[in-house]
Amino acid sequence: MAKILCILYPDPQAGYPPPYIRDSIPDIKVYEDGHPAPHPQPPLGFTPGELVGCVSGELGLRPWLEANGHELYVTSDKDSPDSLFEQHLPDADVVISQPFWPAYLTEERLKKAKNLKLALTAGVGSDNVDLAAAAKLGVTVAEVTGSNSISVAEHAVMMALSLVRNYLPAHALARNGVWNIADCVARGYDIEGMAFGTIGAGRIGLAILKRMKAFGCVLHYMQRHRLAPEVERELGLTYHPTVESLVAAVDIVNLQVPLYPETRNMLNDRTFSLMKKGTYIVNCARGELVDMAALERAQKSGHVAAYAGDVWYPEPAPMDHPWRTMPFNGMTPHISGTTLSAQARYAAGTLEILQDFLEGRPIDPDYVIVQGGGLKGTGAKSYEL
Repeated sequence: MAKILCILYPDPQAGYPPPYIRDSIPDIKVYEDGHPAPHPQPPLGFTPGELVGCVSGELGLRPWLEANGHELYVTSDKDSPDSLFEQHLPDADVVISQPFWPAYLTEERLKKAKNLKLALTAGVGSDNVDLAAAAKLGVTVAEVTGSNSISVAEHAVMMALSLVRNYLPAHALARNGVWNIADCVARGYDIEGMAFGTIGAGRIGLAILKRMKAFGCVLHYMQRHRLAPEVERELGLTYHPTVESLVAAVDIVNLQVPLYPETRNMLNDRTFSLMKKGTYIVNCARGELVDMAALERAQKSGHVAAYAGDVWYPEPAPMDHPWRTMPFNGMTPHISGTTLSAQARYAAGTLEILQDFLEGRPIDPDYVIVQGGGLKGTGAKSYEL
């Protein structure tokens, strides 16, 4: 019997379950890269399209876990020293968290968790876990790779369009009864013909590039592992070996890399100074990729026209976080990867990983980040210790 500790975001303020505005969602069986979507057995403990990412939703895990003799504890209480997360952590065998409401597994917490064998992200991104400490302590780290990649890509494209077209300020004027077209369009441009660059062209970054091509953008990218020549030709991509080279060449900068020591604050005073006047920035990756104070200075200098992000640090962000009130921002709480559609896939993938792990089968290497004392699977391609 295993003890599973699951940290999820709180229920809707109006109560659970919410009224659903649609009766169903599309059934995605295969991802764009050809990898099959999760297919746990037996069937899911929820109906796809339900809100399962919050506490009462429990990721639909309880029926299978309890039928197989395991214990499940679900909470959103994670940050205070006497939180339910801290109380249950010492004897938990598995900890499940989401990028949208992360339970930070620091080295100190990992050392407290004497029974911990698996740290599992329900979604994509494992930077809430100290990966070096997990490797040293023999803890396996896994995530549901690919489950919400297109969800995030769609959100990033929406943000880029919203910034360039000045949609959010124009909507605010309309909502407030204003009909001043000149004020609405004084900062509005067409995205067609603009140079769009992504730092990171993995599953999400590449999906964004494919979608931006349809808008007639000139496409650039930078990442450690260069894409295949045929992909570059198909999309008309210009490759940049460095962040500095890319940011100097484009009108819109998209961040889509994992967070680790080398990428922390990759957008800083120096990189901002290299950008064109009026560059737009979209960040649906991790908040700490951007130096917060440097961004404020870049906005005042005019190098950054507007910033849209779905990620913050810390999360949840405090009420006085400067990104809530900075001018021309398009911030959202961390929601891009937790649509009802995405939840169906990452909840299914979470169950699939648990079934394999608890029944002694190998976890799909595509889901593995740390195993056997080092980076493995997707982790070896995406992270550094």
